[in-house]
Amino acid sequence: MTPHNELRLLPWSGLDGKPCFLSTDDTNGHLSRLADNTEAIQLGLATQLLEHASEDLSNGEADPEELRALATDLTEALRDTLRVAESRGHRLPLPGPDAHGNDTEVPMLPAAAFG
Repeated sequence: MTPHNELRLLPWSGLDGKPCFLSTDDTNGHLSRLADNTEAIQLGLATQLLEHASEDLSNGEADPEELRALATDLTEALRDTLRVAESRGHRLPLPGPDAHGNDTEVPMLPAAAFG
């Protein structure tokens, strides 16, 4: 399987806020594993934050300062989640011929690709 993009968007930004990329063929290398673990942590934290936000918003008693902090946290979690989605999307294999030589429109992915 040939990846769509040879550079991997990493789940963190540089000091200047610009995206960081990794160029490697080794998906089990140290930085690749660190990026995989960081993505898993970011998605887990986003899930927990969403549950917390749902609880806080359902009780209707949050003050404006709490809501501002919640909005800030949700914005950061959404930014991280979108970066993970973009990175994983760029690593999906390109459609290619199936066993009968027909081009497929949807790549077949192993279950591990979904986290």
